[in-house]
Amino acid sequence: MTTAGDDSPAEVLDCLGQRCPLPVIALAKRLPALPVGAVVRVLADDPAAANDIPAWCRMKSQEYLGSPEHAAFDVRRVT
Repeated sequence: MTTAGDDSPAEVLDCLGQRCPLPVIALAKRLPALPVGAVVRVLADDPAAANDIPAWCRMKSQEYLGSPEHAAFDVRRVT
């Protein structure tokens, strides 16, 4: 189980090839099913994802952990 201090992803959402807002929609649907503190890695190669995923995290009070590699975005469930 992933804890709040662990940044390794509990799950990876493969949204490669999908245009925004589909990666954000996939994140919004999946995140509530994971425990608080869990990290989800969203794989998204649409350039808009680099802005849309952090913006969604701010709007929904979730923690954007950054982009550990090209086309990957890590989000921690806070609430």
